[in-house]
Amino acid sequence: MAANMKAVKLRIKSVENTMQITKAMELVASSKLRRAKERSDNCRPYFEELYDTLKTIAAGNTDFSSVYAKATEAEKVCYVVIAGDRGLAGGYNGNLFKCFEADAKGKDYSVLPIGKKAVEYFKRKKADILSEEFAEIAPITVGDCFEVARLLCNEFKTGEYKHIELVYTEFVSMLTQQPHSVPVLPLSELTDSENRQEIRNLILYEPQSEEVFDAIVPEYLAGVVFGAVCDSVASEQAARRTAMESATSNAEEMIGKLSLLYNRARQASITQEITEIVGGAEGI
Repeated sequence: MAANMKAVKLRIKSVENTMQITKAMELVASSKLRRAKERSDNCRPYFEELYDTLKTIAAGNTDFSSVYAKATEAEKVCYVVIAGDRGLAGGYNGNLFKCFEADAKGKDYSVLPIGKKAVEYFKRKKADILSEEFAEIAPITVGDCFEVARLLCNEFKTGEYKHIELVYTEFVSMLTQQPHSVPVLPLSELTDSENRQEIRNLILYEPQSEEVFDAIVPEYLAGVVFGAVCDSVASEQAARRTAMESATSNAEEMIGKLSLLYNRARQASITQEITEIVGGAEGI
């Protein structure tokens, strides 16, 4: 009985130590989440306006022909996959990779992984990795996203890839994060015939509209990547906060059950000792 009580007490102590860690990680994730969400909200309007500008240019030109606006003859697809740097975030990384696998099934592809987990995942799969320069998502800046955009644009202009897809996790709310696979190049879907002539008559581009378009496409792509990075970081912290909150709650519940078991064992031990003392006294 005493040995059993000691084992339960050690188990309670172990769970309490684990709970302290999960609670601390929950608080850290909550703090990082606020900053990540603010950054995501602040950068979104600029890049949405940039996207609308591209759409306006493409819609205002009937003879529009940009290298970025049409698919190449290549069969290979390039995926930019944005994952986390660490685990302990529930199904955040696993759900992202499932989304990628569903989209990439049956395709010949290369990947540009961003985040340690993405690099590790594609190394295990022995996939064709375009670059490992951005192996950590935490220090990624706007400048790094411009480097990514220039690399992707150069590869696309040379005809290496037919499409470029972006796989990331959209931050919907504190409790909901949705993985997505989004096409970013070519931009053929931006050419909309509606009101095309009207827009053309109102706007004059110097030099040519195609040169303006080709100059701002890397800006657009960098903006999309940076926006996805911001959303992914916020999603990772939200998923980690939820996972650690759940782990802390489970630890508290386990401690309650173990404490009840310990108290029952202790009460049974005391009752047994009292019974033995009473029995011994009666025997005397």
